Amino acid sequence: MKQVTVLAPAKLNLALDVVGLLPNGYHDLDMVMQTITLYERLTLRRAEEVQLRLPGSWVPVNEKNTAVKAARAFFRYTGLAGGVDMEIEKHIPVRAGMAGGSADAAGVLVGLNALYEARLSTSELCALGAGIGADVPFALMGGTCRVQGVGDFLKALPPCPPCWFVVAMPSVGVSTPEAFARYDQMGSPLHPDLAVQEAAIRAGDLAALCAAAGNALEHCSGAKETPHIRAILDEQGALASLMTGSGAAVFGVFDREAKAQAARAALRQQYKQVYLAQPDRGGPRLVFGPRKPFGRRPGGLSKGGRNPR
Repeated sequence: MKQVTVLAPAKLNLALDVVGLLPNGYHDLDMVMQTITLYERLTLRRAEEVQLRLPGSWVPVNEKNTAVKAARAFFRYTGLAGGVDMEIEKHIPVRAGMAGGSADAAGVLVGLNALYEARLSTSELCALGAGIGADVPFALMGGTCRVQGVGDFLKALPPCPPCWFVVAMPSVGVSTPEAFARYDQMGSPLHPDLAVQEAAIRAGDLAALCAAAGNALEHCSGAKETPHIRAILDEQGALASLMTGSGAAVFGVFDREAKAQAARAALRQQYKQVYLAQPDRGGPRLVFGPRKPFGRRPGGLSKGGRNPR
């Protein structure tokens, strides 16, 4: 095998709470994470060195990039001689709280495992991923998970009840370290009950899931457009609207596709990056056969609802 193509999904936080500080100084989190049908597309080819291209993206290509870190970690761990030429079509917004960088790292690990027939287990891949970023183990698992600590305790949950997500990216992103620094100064008036949301997911109750949704970082994220985007989503009938991660993307949950389509159309009048997606049940996966447009299964809609090619 000389080349593989991988689709790596974005994530949303259906709930996020900060429950304390850990001895190492990191924040102790309790979250429900969900992968969605919006994907990075990675093409990996065998090469002598580690190389990366990000066509059309302003994300820096250097040793700090999560895809490069993942490739370096893979070759160190396996001891395999060789490298990889990586090209990533980025469709997940940057500085959005949607784990685009973590998806890239997870996609690289899955792709290299197949490309070099290394046969690393999921546990081994997650251990490698944890050294790259806190969200990488979840990005590898995908689906619906209760995630605690700094992302190192994961519990797989039943699939999210069927629904549609409309996600809007504001004009300005959010720095994760700055968001947590503001949380330390300001605290939060909102602390969602993750146990209640987990029970709702296990019961397949979308309304209860949405009633328990919330993000303790939203109040202190510094993302000024969040209330406005949420108001539009709520006006269009969202069962819940909230910021994902440390921001800045905001999403609404809808029980009917027609409502979601209307919300997307309303947001597109003001925002360039608006996405329509559904829950995804997995993490990165290999793509075989001729290239096809992104669709709901497995693809997601890109900026403005156009299918990336």
